[in-house]
Amino acid sequence: MKNQVKILSLILFVFLLFISTYLLLSPNEKIPTQVILVAGLQQPVEILMDNFGVPHIYAANEHDVFFAQGFNIARDRLFQIDFARRRGLGQLSEIFGQSYLAQDKATRLFLYRGEMQQEWESYPENAKNMTTQFVSGINAYIDFLAEHPSQLPFEFKKFNYPPTKWTVDDVVRIRSHVLTHNLIEEVNRAHVTCKANLETDSIRLQLQPAWKTQIPEGLDPCLPENVLEIFFLATSSGGSNAWVIAPEKSTTGRAVLASDPHRAYSVPSLRYIAHLHTPTFNMIGAGEPGLPAVSIGHNGHIAFALTYFSIDQEDLYVYELNPQNLREYFYNGQWQPFEKIEETILIRDENPNTADLFFSEHGPVIYFDDKNHRAYAVRAAWLLPGMAPYFASIGYVHAKNFSDFKNTAQHWGAPPENLLYADVDGNIGWVIGGKAPIRPNWDGLLPVPGDGRYEWAGFWSFEELPSLYNPTEGFFASANEMNMPADYPYQKYKLGFEWIDPFRYQRIHSVLQSLSKVSIEDSMKLQNDIYSIPAKRLLALLQPLTSTDVNQQQALALLKNWDGYLHVDSAEAALHEVWFSRHLGFGFKKAILSEAAADTFSKPDINVMLNALENPDAWFGASAREKRDHLLLQSLGDAYQELIQLLGQNPSQWQWGQLLHNQLEHPLSSALNTDERETLNIGPLPKGGSAYTPNMAAYRSHDFRQMYGASVRIIVDVGDWNNSRAINFPGQSGDPESDHYRDLVPLWQNGEYFPLLYTREAVEAETKMKIELMPINNTSK
Repeated sequence: MKNQVKILSLILFVFLLFISTYLLLSPNEKIPTQVILVAGLQQPVEILMDNFGVPHIYAANEHDVFFAQGFNIARDRLFQIDFARRRGLGQLSEIFGQSYLAQDKATRLFLYRGEMQQEWESYPENAKNMTTQFVSGINAYIDFLAEHPSQLPFEFKKFNYPPTKWTVDDVVRIRSHVLTHNLIEEVNRAHVTCKANLETDSIRLQLQPAWKTQIPEGLDPCLPENVLEIFFLATSSGGSNAWVIAPEKSTTGRAVLASDPHRAYSVPSLRYIAHLHTPTFNMIGAGEPGLPAVSIGHNGHIAFALTYFSIDQEDLYVYELNPQNLREYFYNGQWQPFEKIEETILIRDENPNTADLFFSEHGPVIYFDDKNHRAYAVRAAWLLPGMAPYFASIGYVHAKNFSDFKNTAQHWGAPPENLLYADVDGNIGWVIGGKAPIRPNWDGLLPVPGDGRYEWAGFWSFEELPSLYNPTEGFFASANEMNMPADYPYQKYKLGFEWIDPFRYQRIHSVLQSLSKVSIEDSMKLQNDIYSIPAKRLLALLQPLTSTDVNQQQALALLKNWDGYLHVDSAEAALHEVWFSRHLGFGFKKAILSEAAADTFSKPDINVMLNALENPDAWFGASAREKRDHLLLQSLGDAYQELIQLLGQNPSQWQWGQLLHNQLEHPLSSALNTDERETLNIGPLPKGGSAYTPNMAAYRSHDFRQMYGASVRIIVDVGDWNNSRAINFPGQSGDPESDHYRDLVPLWQNGEYFPLLYTREAVEAETKMKIELMPINNTSK
């Protein structure tokens, strides 16, 4: 018994000694710390991981900070960036087999294939040096994994392959992740014109500003149905919201910048938030995981954000093929051969495939129609030097004022963006980043013959693009709407005529304009706003209507007192969206078009439809209002009946979130077993909103799955940097075993944020883990 007491007393003494020693340590010394020896560093680097998974990287020089950024992104997101690199270079078949061969061929057509020296010289000074260190950091982590294979991410173990090292040129050669828009619309417009006419196409998509296009001389608008199949395999699309508030309009007395870019949802998140600190710059924000620096955030002097601006950077060229040699095309009065590049594509467990890639004077050939002696190629500004998507944002590293900001914008090639600005002196501004082709004799709205008659004549200068500095309104907002100033000579420049619906912008502008002062919390609320302007416009049309039909009566009773907010638990929202997305548009086009014309496109332009419903006399012919009202009631009653089938007989139990949902799927989800999918996939999560609310939730109407929206949101309090906020859905990490793989889901669902901490003191107070990177030749502190 006495021995047991002595042992317990000794254990208690050791425990108390440990606790007393621990309490005497500084907070930073209590943080769990991992020390990693790394070849390639010049000085030690600290990475402080905060409670939300944001890395705060402290380095003694710029060489080391970009090296550490690369090392850290590989540590947190290695599979994501490795998969993106393989996808961008057309190397997925090597790991995942024959099923990826078509995609690999397509992607290789859209690689940058110009001179690399010219490419690097197109970007801000030192861009290549910064990127070299970033890539060296990625490769250093791959070396680390070779020595510590137990830490290899799940996906590499599952599919039994090692991560591949990068070259610096990989970062800028990959172009297929650029946002695309016009080429798809060119083909859609040609299809409608072939089957109907250009007037019908103006109902499919309204051109803005007011413009009437015409069929280019020599074009047969009847294109092959699958002419863009290869293009779709290689590219993507998206949109955004952003605004800047001047100090006099802000409750803080400082400028405020808010940004929530909209892209296709993925797991892990499409963007990554990081903080880079050196004696020469101090930058924090969100960026593409595979690029150095950040593209949305601030650097202690200026804050910066972006939203898509619809410059038309693409054209589809149609060639006449030589009947005697189907790989020659008519150009400038003679037959000339397509350039052919043979590439070997490795395929897992199979023999390599030799891919023949063809290129014309204008760009990659995406379709041969040998039977009709036609070929089709894409001319895209983003395949030229200096056009690597988002890469020019590296120029923000040292930017200190609006002049520096504009210099970065001048280097910006793709995707075309509204670039928003705010600085510590209270200035705000807006410029356009993106190369805009000069088309001397056409407008770019339809494909053109590739015989030499339709050629670009360079690009408009940065000074010829619209811009704004310190607007008198005290704020500037953008949500991908047509925002060229009223006095801008658009007929001369023809930057673009195909824009996103204006409703998100209208709501954002209305809210900001209504507030005498805008707080950080106001911006948070506005980014999560789910008020639908299209819904309110339709509700106004329903107010005077009555019906003897039971379904129509019930539907009218449900909607007439609704406030237009698409809440996740709203029965009214569920009815409205089923009506709006599955019934009203289809009914409208059939009411005003012939059956053949109506069948040439899926849904009408929402703005065109709403204007027509509000002004029926110009659209519905004789007894226009009666026809309009019949359409509204009939389609609404049909939607009500469908909702009974979807959600049951009791409308009080209906909820919009029972239909609209967000589900994140891992890129390899289809190849995983059930348990693995449950671990890696996230959702379904009930959602509110729609494609037309500031909290953007664009969904597929056949299953109501949200496909596009904001994953990252950032609000910057310019000057009081620690008061900035952020969220990154579903989490910062790409490792499913990490605490930060899905930890931000509850915040995102509830419209909440975490603090985007900037000062060292604030960061240390929220640090969860520290990583010390030590040069191999200098292991002492």
